[in-house]
Amino acid sequence: MYLNKAMIFGNLTRDPELRALPSGGNVASFSIATNRTYKKADGTKQEEVEFHNIVVFGKTAENVQRYLTKGSSAYVEGRIKTRSWEKDGTKHYKTEIVAETVQFGPRKQGEGAPAAAATQEQGEEIASEDIPY
Repeated sequence: MYLNKAMIFGNLTRDPELRALPSGGNVASFSIATNRTYKKADGTKQEEVEFHNIVVFGKTAENVQRYLTKGSSAYVEGRIKTRSWEKDGTKHYKTEIVAETVQFGPRKQGEGAPAAAATQEQGEEIASEDIPY
């Protein structure tokens, strides 16, 4: 058995971008920054930041675009996918997390809707009335 699972919690580095697919569905893309702090061998504190590209489909994509903005915190669970394409004779690669679950983190006082989860199971669409906003 093989496993391809990513779980991250961090802050959005930009507003989600929502696009329509030729099939009529929606896809949203955004990125999340995560960090870790550790001590180097000489005892000094070091912080390391990673940036993760996220894509999400369907109703979850619409909810992400509607309720998350740059700086919002979010928990994302999904699978890692690397895409490749050729442009001007050069091969390009992009590694992304294809989100299956996006859970909105705590909101700062005065920001819209309360924290909530948006989940997309394989082939299952979520009706907006099912999400407690």
